[in-house]
Amino acid sequence: MARVSTAANLAATVSPDSGQAKTFGFLLIPNFTTIGFASAIETLRMTNLAARRPLYRTLVIAQDLEPVQASNGMRVVPDHCLEDVPQLDAIFVVGSNPMPAKYPRGLINWLRRQAAHGIPLAGICTGSHLLACSGLLNGYRCTLHWEDIEQVKERFPDIVISNQLFELDRDRYTCSGGTASMDMTLQLIAREPNGMEIATRAAELLLCDRMRGAREQQRVPLRQKLGHAQPKLSQIVAIMEANLEEPLELEELAQLNEVSVRQLERLFHKYLDRTPSQYYLQLRLSRARDLLLRSESQVRDVALACGFASPAHFSKCYSRFFGHSPRGERQQSPLHS
Repeated sequence: MARVSTAANLAATVSPDSGQAKTFGFLLIPNFTTIGFASAIETLRMTNLAARRPLYRTLVIAQDLEPVQASNGMRVVPDHCLEDVPQLDAIFVVGSNPMPAKYPRGLINWLRRQAAHGIPLAGICTGSHLLACSGLLNGYRCTLHWEDIEQVKERFPDIVISNQLFELDRDRYTCSGGTASMDMTLQLIAREPNGMEIATRAAELLLCDRMRGAREQQRVPLRQKLGHAQPKLSQIVAIMEANLEEPLELEELAQLNEVSVRQLERLFHKYLDRTPSQYYLQLRLSRARDLLLRSESQVRDVALACGFASPAHFSKCYSRFFGHSPRGERQQSPLHS
């Protein structure tokens, strides 16, 4: 059985000055996702190392003191059960995979009491589903893994669910799971006084090539968005992806796929909620971002590789889409700082 970095052994790795340390509790739901849990809790441990003092303590919580089994079979021994949890500064709910049909009433009531006391609540992956079932996401923006978004939307039509990697809305923090919980935790750290510098150093220790921001969306496979009903649209997008350096005109795309430009525009508007040109531009800019962060290519070379006629035009489009310039993107990356 695995025992993770708890409050006691986490503090042992850093200096004894713990007066201002925040205590974060991780509530594990049976069949929880290990990667979402580990990505968040290890980020806090690395933050303490980066700061050279214990800024955060972590506790593992479960309904009782029995080991909690993860979806991959690993078992984690909790530090506390619901009845004996000390004062916390935030609670991270690590959801199960798959989502259960219902949750124990005692668990829901406990979360409601924590919320009533003003404790910030976070949902990792399907942890957002438990928060929604507890009525604790009403009036908040939230997110969860793309595989579960439609199911949760159907059950909770009044909750605003985005396709973002994570959402930080007042005292509710939710993420899509996987390594997105690392991004969410890094951004929470960055919001603290002097937090950006510490979060950047923590990202370096984690070998995280960049801190992804809240505006970034999950990369949902196109087949998931379209199902099997639109092979023509999938084919068009595949051609776009193969022609980023020298983008094709809409007329060429239509001709290659034996449709009219009007039909092409209708397909994109109906199934992807944007024009073909907007989708094509997003593909090129996403590719440009990968090149900026994962290579040493000059900005002008990245611009040309992604079909932009000039660095100035590239920079203008990039800034409008991502909120900062290509050079600003690199400055925010630990690997290029």
